[in-house]
Amino acid sequence: LVCATSRQGSTSMKLLRCYEQILHQRHGVFSETLDLALLPSDFLTSVLYQPSKSSHPEWQLWQEKVDALDVLVFVIPEYNGSYPGILKAFIDALAFPRSLQGKRAAMIGLSDGTQGAALGMAHFADVLNYAGAVALPLRPRLIQINRYMEGDQLVHEPYLRLLEQHADSLMALLR
Repeated sequence: LVCATSRQGSTSMKLLRCYEQILHQRHGVFSETLDLALLPSDFLTSVLYQPSKSSHPEWQLWQEKVDALDVLVFVIPEYNGSYPGILKAFIDALAFPRSLQGKRAAMIGLSDGTQGAALGMAHFADVLNYAGAVALPLRPRLIQINRYMEGDQLVHEPYLRLLEQHADSLMALLR
């Protein structure tokens, strides 16, 4: 599961944890979290676009994790009508094309507004397609998300059902 923002304490991470529980409870799946807020502190200067990024020890761990994964689920907040720049930088830093080629990918969008990152997920789907990933067509858009959060928990039943449907669809894609 990829928390697609570098914002500390983000609603995206809270939602990712809710989805993680759904995957475990419904399908017995244990997931690993890639929190982009934890990228190396010098990611933009010493990793991104640098020919020596493979020698960066912290980045090498990230690259190895992505290489070992078969499935990535991106929890994507809406930033200025699209997705966060750190997500694009993360994808750009990965080894191309091997990092995403042939892997399964899924997206969940969220926003405080009324779009639920719909346009951002459409933009990101183009990036995933270009990188050779196979994307799950179901892309939940959770609008006005903070109205439906109590602390760290999502409490809106329609959204919880949508996330369960998404998890079920993801598991079907993997069969």
